[in-house]
Amino acid sequence: MNQHVQLEMNRLIHRLKQDQSADGSWNYPFDTGITADAYMIILLKVLEIEDASLIEALVKRIESRQTENGSWRLFHDEKDGNLSVTIEAYYGLLYSGLRKKQDPHMRKAKQFILSKGGIKQAKMLTKMMLTITGQYKWPLLFPIPLEAILLPPTFFFSIYDLSVYGRVTMVPLLLLGHKRFQIMSPNTPSLKDLYQTREERSEEHVWKEYRTDEYRSFFSKLQTGVKTLIGYPDYLHSLALETTKRFMLDRLEPDGTLYNYLGPTFFMIFALLSTGYSKKDPVILKAVSGLKEMSCSVDGHTHIQLTTAHVWNTSLISYALQEAGLPSKDETVKSANQYLLSRQHYMYGDWLIHNPDAVPGGWGFSDLNTMNPDVDDTTASLRALAGQMQTRPDNLDSWQRGVAFTISMQNDDGGFPAFERESDPKWVHLIPFEGSNYILTDPSTADLTGRTLEFLGNYTNLKKPGKVSKKAVDWLLKNQEQDGSWYGRWGICYLYGTWSALTGMKAVGHSSEHPAIKKAISWLNKIQNKDGGWGESCYSDIKQHYMPLGTSTLTHTAWAVDALIATSDKPTPEIEKGIAYLTRGAQKEDWTNDYPAGQLMASVLYTHYHSYRYIYPLLALSHYRNKFMDA
Repeated sequence: MNQHVQLEMNRLIHRLKQDQSADGSWNYPFDTGITADAYMIILLKVLEIEDASLIEALVKRIESRQTENGSWRLFHDEKDGNLSVTIEAYYGLLYSGLRKKQDPHMRKAKQFILSKGGIKQAKMLTKMMLTITGQYKWPLLFPIPLEAILLPPTFFFSIYDLSVYGRVTMVPLLLLGHKRFQIMSPNTPSLKDLYQTREERSEEHVWKEYRTDEYRSFFSKLQTGVKTLIGYPDYLHSLALETTKRFMLDRLEPDGTLYNYLGPTFFMIFALLSTGYSKKDPVILKAVSGLKEMSCSVDGHTHIQLTTAHVWNTSLISYALQEAGLPSKDETVKSANQYLLSRQHYMYGDWLIHNPDAVPGGWGFSDLNTMNPDVDDTTASLRALAGQMQTRPDNLDSWQRGVAFTISMQNDDGGFPAFERESDPKWVHLIPFEGSNYILTDPSTADLTGRTLEFLGNYTNLKKPGKVSKKAVDWLLKNQEQDGSWYGRWGICYLYGTWSALTGMKAVGHSSEHPAIKKAISWLNKIQNKDGGWGESCYSDIKQHYMPLGTSTLTHTAWAVDALIATSDKPTPEIEKGIAYLTRGAQKEDWTNDYPAGQLMASVLYTHYHSYRYIYPLLALSHYRNKFMDA
């Protein structure tokens, strides 16, 4: 066993060193399926930007993911297929001009769409995209008045109560909905045949979700709030319009994109067009260029990423390599850490609204993110940099600012959010936006709270129970599931949350005999597969309880076995079997290597991190060796 562990660690170290970019980062793909690819085709065609080679490459990528029944899936074990993703793929392929409705695979896609209820049953964001491009009608009344952007943070509704991603997505949609904007190019395909009846296309039948009693009450309160604003209606309208435009333009990153995200940038471009911007305006062309720069290669196909994952990849890999024994002065680590230092934030952002006493010092997720830091990337970067703090005292200021920013982000309930503190409004469920609890909120989560505790306990002087760690642990204890697991918001899912919570609680000094820890260990042991690994389905996220995948994956196994290593004084049979799986199955090539390990929005968007199959097995193997083989 010992020899196999070291051999696999050596292989992973070699692979990671080999894949490092010249600037010290790792640019492994942030793969979110074909939605972004389809959106890019539609955007280029609407803007009449000629890029035949890119469009053809994206068409091939989309087609490579189609299943036998004509559908596209979000994840391998998704039953039948996914209606919204299939509509997006079908529309993108048609819009490319390279595929026709009569093509056999397109007929199969259409048949699948109609069998699942047609366009009317699509998810909200898909409907929004279809509406803007002329395939769906706007509701008679958009759910939020444009003037709502002027409401102060002290009002019951404020855009600054929304999550950062929800905010930069909703603001362009607010403007588009207010103007009921639609645009079609000379070659816009028609999707009329994806409605099951003629009546479904009438305004009486679309957007029925906006006509609930709860929504009427919410809208009435918003209207009342807007009426309290001082000023003539025409002035307020002009001010709201200008504020909306300014909001978007003030948050452009150096590459011209909105917060370095594809989705918000896509909707921003259409919002700017609705205010009179030309398709050839420099702001729009730069944004499109920025989106193109997010392209990468996946299995020989061109993929447009939702964003890039350079900082996340690099911080995790630098840390994993050091846990595996590479010193901070190793050239690979030095180069990686120099890159990370160059990406620390010095600009204030929206996080200041609910965290006014904090100063910049965090890190963001993507390569060109300069004003939207998050707790996860900050603690991950600090872990990677910890080793050189002793040899490079000139970096002490960066370290102190990063730690201070992290601690300042703790929510009042004791847990930690991802991007902004206190962004979990209770009224959000009143907005008729499916998945609003994912896209519009940023609450405390077990994964963020656990990993932040792990960092604070192992790398700062907060190991002893103090106000910060005690509040965080109390939050974890309060939010443990009945079966002993914890729900992880940003990964799949209960394995992710449980690994984070257990390693965090151990790092701040809790005994493995603690009832909550014992209960979680028992749960992990109970769900181990016969082959020694672990595997969890994305359905866990949708059903809101643990759903086994039916097979093991490297990433899920690494999370589970690493949690058991952290809570065990000696190797247990479950740990040994897990380690054996990691060394035995590391080089297998099957669909489990592509299975999403992250989620952004349940039943809508999942993430396959191409780096995880190297990072987390290396971490688990390193921790096994360091604790049990070198003892």
